[in-house]
Amino acid sequence: MPPSPSSAALTRTTVLHPRLAALIRDHLGQDLFRLEPDTIGVAGPEVADRILAARRATETERPTFKPLQGRSITRAEASRITRTIGDDVREALAGPVPENVDLTGSWPLTGHLFLRDLILGRDPRRLRMLMSRTLELTPKLTWSVIAVGAALPGWPRPGDRLTKLAERTARAEGYQERRYAMGMYRRAAAPVCFTVSTLVANALWLGSPFDEGTPNRNIILESLRLLPPSWNLLRNASPEYPAIDGRIGTEDDVLLLPLLSHRDPALWDDPDAFRPERWDHLDPEDTPGYLPFGHSSERCWGRHMVMPLAELLLDLVRGAGLVVDPAQRVAKVPLLGLLGVDDVRLVRPS
Repeated sequence: MPPSPSSAALTRTTVLHPRLAALIRDHLGQDLFRLEPDTIGVAGPEVADRILAARRATETERPTFKPLQGRSITRAEASRITRTIGDDVREALAGPVPENVDLTGSWPLTGHLFLRDLILGRDPRRLRMLMSRTLELTPKLTWSVIAVGAALPGWPRPGDRLTKLAERTARAEGYQERRYAMGMYRRAAAPVCFTVSTLVANALWLGSPFDEGTPNRNIILESLRLLPPSWNLLRNASPEYPAIDGRIGTEDDVLLLPLLSHRDPALWDDPDAFRPERWDHLDPEDTPGYLPFGHSSERCWGRHMVMPLAELLLDLVRGAGLVVDPAQRVAKVPLLGLLGVDDVRLVRPS
């Protein structure tokens, strides 16, 4: 008999934003449906596979490497940036784990700050400031911070003790190039820390305390199923899509919804339950409807960083014996591009 969810987890209530709750209430189990006069929602795995395989994402559809300051980011440049931040993540993972780190407090913020310092701790403050979650409030605030940082004297120099991502930034010459370089620094590094800290916060809220023998990998995969940080994938109207399904018009944008396919009762046993043991026998790379990192034709660039960082962070929390505050019974999931609970309070057991 599979282990049952912890009694503590069963007493918690996850409150989805009304629009997210309405999506699940109105469209769960449907393969394709009209969301707006010009937008089709897709949750069926067969239709989704065909749409995502029909063509590659355009530069405006890519979540991370959209045009920056009016400049296109080529796939070659995106690949170089990905390798650069990947090298920094691998270096951080290979180094000693900080001792006596305090991970109590509000999550995902606490986890985000830990990851920022673990990966980018030796970079100058003007760059580390770009990791602030406060900058998510408005693009105007982000670009104000970048404008000031690019104009200040004392620009980092190649050869300083920097991460590889910061070394790349340090080679920028002139004000405009510095602004662009700082924007790319944030584009590359912030999503890693945002995604991992959110993913671990989701897992802790949904299922902790965990059975001692449950692998971190299974916990993370199940968290990605119930609260996928990338809960939708947009594809703009394209001539390939009406040919795939006649319900899609020539002017219709398509919104693919892992939020729904990850909970479809036709695809999952006990779909609303947090059951990490299901991943003992499932392959996340080949499970119909499971798209936490996108389609097999174009996987998310960050997945090889997200999983080991999430496992490390979860291991630290479990090793320290931290628990979700027993007094916290409700957590909200706001309507944001990155899906997750907005405040999970971790404490030491009394």
